[in-house]
Amino acid sequence: MVNVDIELHRRRAAADLPRPRLIIGGADVLEASGGVHEHVNPATGEVQASVPLAGVGEVDRAVAAARRAFDEVWGPMRPAERRRLLTRFAGLIREHIEEFAAICPLENGVCIGGWAERVGPHVAEWTEYYAGWADKIEGSVSAAYSPNEFMEYTVAEPYGVIGHIITWNSPALSLAMKVPPSLAAGNTVVIKPAESTPFSALLFTELAREAGIPDGVINIVTGLGEAGQALVTHPGIDKISFTGGPVTARHIMAAAAASLKPVLFELGGKSANLLFADADLDTVGPYCAAFAMSNSGQGCALPTRLLVERPVYDEVVERVVGTVKALPVGDPLDPATYIGPLIDPAARDRVQDMIEKAVADKAGRLVHGGERIEADGYFVAPTVFADVDNKSELAQKEVFGPVLAITPFDTEDEGVALANESEYGLSAYIQSPNVDRINRLVPRLKAGTVYVNPGPNPITCAGTPFGGVGISGFGREGGKAGLDEFIHVKGVGVGRL
Repeated sequence: MVNVDIELHRRRAAADLPRPRLIIGGADVLEASGGVHEHVNPATGEVQASVPLAGVGEVDRAVAAARRAFDEVWGPMRPAERRRLLTRFAGLIREHIEEFAAICPLENGVCIGGWAERVGPHVAEWTEYYAGWADKIEGSVSAAYSPNEFMEYTVAEPYGVIGHIITWNSPALSLAMKVPPSLAAGNTVVIKPAESTPFSALLFTELAREAGIPDGVINIVTGLGEAGQALVTHPGIDKISFTGGPVTARHIMAAAAASLKPVLFELGGKSANLLFADADLDTVGPYCAAFAMSNSGQGCALPTRLLVERPVYDEVVERVVGTVKALPVGDPLDPATYIGPLIDPAARDRVQDMIEKAVADKAGRLVHGGERIEADGYFVAPTVFADVDNKSELAQKEVFGPVLAITPFDTEDEGVALANESEYGLSAYIQSPNVDRINRLVPRLKAGTVYVNPGPNPITCAGTPFGGVGISGFGREGGKAGLDEFIHVKGVGVGRL
């Protein structure tokens, strides 16, 4: 029966995979100056599509199309009309949730029975949320106003054209966190997906077109570094929003500095999960293990450092290993699979090398996994280290693979110190029913988001700001704060005649 299910999912996924192309001003571009990327199925190692890549010329055309759409159509449009179109767009996304799920295993190896089936609902939710904001953006009148003084007020205005550089590990969710607030605020966008994950962006844009969002409002220029550099430095781009790693972010920030172009960065994480002895281990133990391994460990906010209070440390390590051993590894199109492949061979080799280096450096005690998996796809065995030195590379560097580091602590203060001993600051987690402890710890943890007893698979909802501190970036996605990232405020003073 499982084999039949896999074959059904494989046929559905292949049928739903959008035709590779760029989309510029509503036109499909099948050949581009940046060459071609041979897209490989990460589970099989087989080429499944040839993706045209944008060069400088295509980026120029896309920015010009976005500027025309902003000046002539989207910018002048009544906010209520933008709300109507975005609401229709969100409805179409809900109607195509299965297509988003079907694309994921072929695009980047996300398991159909895991994260893939939750992608579409989140994309729809974020789009719905920001559709509701489109006609509720307001300015303010100065509190100092009186008939004898200037009348002073503010106007909230869109930037113009936003350049979005989208992450590959969850491209559909990255699109939903960036594009709907940009459009709700009245901006148009040029999106550069990663060459390895263009398909979610294409489906997203097809549905926007079907919803009636005008041509040129959303443009897709899949490409390599040349396209990214052209987008960041283009004088027609008013702001850059980037999700990815700190190394690339530094290059973007340096390039944007020449024109003092504003940037929004949602970067990596090395999130600590503080587990206290009073937590319900029957519930928390499996969660701590499984969530760290979700999406094959390829998630910026995953709790990849498990800090455990000493009285329950040995029991938690045993429970974690038991859970990880039971997690099925294999074909992401099999609904039973929990851990699929990594995105490409470079990622597989990098993660495997980090595991082997951690063993050689005695950064921790290897208690599960670590062995190489011989397969056509790009698989890494789920791996758990205990007794991890918090100053080691294993604890300080983002692995972005199915690797969990466990470290004991004796006191609350020590646990907080270990959690904060990182350049990253994206997310932190607390597992404890003690309300007094929770209230003490939340303000002490250096993180953009703190999840308390979150349960399985927590995802920040559309109404909650998400982002980091330290090398995890700055700016916020989600909530009113995420909308404000794509608005600038103009002050107006009116004198008496």
